[in-house]
Amino acid sequence: MTLVYVMRDENGAIKGVCAGRQEIAQEAVDDLAEEVQAFLHPKASVSSVSARQFRLQLRRAKLIDQVKAWVAQQDGETQDAFQYSGTFVKDSPMMTAGFAAMGFSPQQIDDFFAAAAEL
Repeated sequence: MTLVYVMRDENGAIKGVCAGRQEIAQEAVDDLAEEVQAFLHPKASVSSVSARQFRLQLRRAKLIDQVKAWVAQQDGETQDAFQYSGTFVKDSPMMTAGFAAMGFSPQQIDDFFAAAAEL
């Protein structure tokens, strides 16, 4: 175990890590602590997944029927994009509209794509 010193933001999240005690970083934390490791090695944001991954994640989240119903009410281009796209891009207009219609927060969208990327 090695102690590092952390700086936190107003919400208590780590915003900096120092090897030694500093005037701005006086809280000592184990360098192997999960929150320190998450700060030092952030997970890359997933920006796209394959159609297979996307559809499997919809099924696992029990959203496939709801999404298909929403798609059926959209214009022909959106229907074709859902049916025939090989890749689903997180910040595309169709994805943005669909996730908004489902009431997803930005964090929920990130979590959905991260989970899909693991499939």
